[in-house]
Amino acid sequence: MKIKELVCALESFAPLPLQESYDNAGLQLGLTESETTGALLCLDVTEPVIDEAIALGFNLIVSHHPLLFKGVKSISGSTYVERCILKAIKNDIAIYSAHTNLDNTVGGVNFKIAEKIGLRDVTFLTPSQNDGMSGSGIIGTLSEPETETDFLRRIKKLFEVGCLRHNKMTGRQIQRVAICGGAGAFLIPDAIAAAADVFITGEIRYHEYFGHEREILLAEIGHYESEQYTKELLAEYLQRQFPGLKVEQTKINTNPIKYL
Repeated sequence: MKIKELVCALESFAPLPLQESYDNAGLQLGLTESETTGALLCLDVTEPVIDEAIALGFNLIVSHHPLLFKGVKSISGSTYVERCILKAIKNDIAIYSAHTNLDNTVGGVNFKIAEKIGLRDVTFLTPSQNDGMSGSGIIGTLSEPETETDFLRRIKKLFEVGCLRHNKMTGRQIQRVAICGGAGAFLIPDAIAAAADVFITGEIRYHEYFGHEREILLAEIGHYESEQYTKELLAEYLQRQFPGLKVEQTKINTNPIKYL
């Protein structure tokens, strides 16, 4: 099959018009008329990830975060993005990214996080006003309530979080859970309005923690950690669509943040 067939399937699942205005999802580089030798799935495109694709003999990388986010004015190899471009082109590897369009679609990134946590009755936290079939974040319920401590410890273990940050615990029971993978702190007011007991996201800035302890438990688990199961989501989808396709999830942890 040709790469363009995989691109069409991915864009059927996560249409490009669903991406945010600042985003650059879609084909990053490469020729879609080429026959696919296999797809390597990752969160971030890095030089070691491209080396991994080369070693596997795969000519397609599907990432969550776009390699090309800002304009590139020269390709001299002075940055990791430029080196990735050079290496991918030299080795005839196409790169495709499904980013905020995959966040905002039904069954997308946040739905996979909800599945891992064990939520039911999952809906969009802020549905799109256009179609109601897309939106930002999700909200769902646990089958049984948990204490704040038990819930946070379970999340820390499930997502292999090196440092889980949260606001003050007040002894509330956790059952109604709101989620946004990645940088989702902009949805804190929506989670509060939806009467969520906890809001889980990848990044929350210092001042965004203030003043909410009586309203909601905030849990910051790390950008990479929150979205790590996106690779699994993409693998499951592509294997359903193309049972004969060689699909691998990268074995490389591309998280640039380390913990002592």
